[in-house]
Formats: sequence, structure tokens, C-alpha cells
Amino acid sequence: MLVLGIESSTTQGGVAVVGEDRLLCECVLNVEVTHSERLLPAIDRALSDARISLEELGGIAVSIGPGSFTGLRIGLSTVKGLAYATGLPVVGIPTLEAMAWSLPAARWQVCPVLDARKQEVYAALFRHGRDGLVRVMDDTALTPEALCGLIRRPTLFLGDGAEVYAALFRERLGERMLLPPLASRGARPACVAELGLARLLRGERDAPESLVPRYLRQSEAEIRRRGAVTGGRGA
Repeated sequence: MLVLGIESSTTQGGVAVVGEDRLLCECVLNVEVTHSERLLPAIDRALSDARISLEELGGIAVSIGPGSFTGLRIGLSTVKGLAYATGLPVVGIPTLEAMAWSLPAARWQVCPVLDARKQEVYAALFRHGRDGLVRVMDDTALTPEALCGLIRRPTLFLGDGAEVYAALFRERLGERMLLPPLASRGARPACVAELGLARLLRGERDAPESLVPRYLRQSEAEIRRRGAVTGGRGA
């Protein structure tokens, strides 16, 4: 089975194609270019480089967040369009889980951290056990200071939130803050694809219409809309 993986929940996004025994292609881009500009060309490039067509895929895996509101909407709408056009099965993969998967067999617990803006981060805690990835803490939106209060042991930090709040984490955590190699600090579409492959091989599927972004909190547009509605009722 060949699976197309799509990561669009962070600035570092991209596309990958994996098979049951190898990674065929991975295109990763971490620059200020919107996913609406680069996602479809990246899919075309990945399929072309892997020398396969959409029809040869066994399914599509997509990152569902938390992360960028706009990036998630673009990624999910693209996958839904492909699914409806081709009939391919799709699966949604939590972003922080896919990030933690990029550090297999780590001896320390892993903390993927994404910058949620407004002095908050999206974070979770994982450890790698004999049976694979074990979730220690659910995906949460919280302040960087509150996250530090939950870290009691040496922890591998990754994600753009670890970069934004690196000074604070080092000050609060000292030697408990560990950083993996640069190539393993961001979200990777190959990890989304590999976790999706595992789900598809188990016979799991997500109905395209059921795939929604895992936001953890309201977007600015939703907050303004709710404020407008509340204000109207008060008047």
C-alpha cells in the first residue's frame, strides 16, 4: 500500500509518499509561503518524483491539528477534494502525535510544542514504549509557564513553540530541556503518512465529511463573530 501524507498545520509543511517498507518521497518547506500557494504543486511534485499516480495510492493521511487555523483548513479541504474525486480512503492524524513520532525510541519523554500566539502554546507529552508511542498528556492549549510546571524530568522539545520560547524554557527547566537535531525539530509529512499507513492497514477509515480541524480554542474570526452576536442580543 502507498499512502500520501499531507502536513499543513505548521509553517514547516509538506507532502510525502510512503510504502509499507520505505519512504518514496518527502517534500518539506519551512518558509513564509502560504499552503494555498504550495500544497497542490507539492502534491504533483511528490507523485511525479515517486513515479506514481493518484490512482496507485491506497489512501491519504492528513494532519488535523492543532496548529494554524488557515493551514489546517487548506490541508483538509484539499484532502476532501481529492477523496471525493478519487474515492481514496482518508485518515486524520493529530499533529502533535505525528511530531512525536519523528523521534522513535527516544529514551526521554517528548514534548511537541507549537506557538499558539497570544502568549500560549499547543503542547502534549509522549513517551516511546515497546508497543510504540504512548501519550502521557492530551493536546492542550496553555501558557509556556504552565507547561514548564508540568515538566518534571528531562524532555525533548520540538516544534516552533520550542524556538519561540527557548529562552524561557531554558531558564525555567535548565537541564530538563533537551533539543533533538535540527532536522527532527519540525513537523514532517512522512510521519503523518506513516501513522496514516498504519491506520489504513488496520482497516480504519475516516469519512471525509467527519474530518475537522483540532483547534483546541476558537479562531479570531469565531471570537469576533460571537462577540458581534452577543453584542446584538444585548442591544
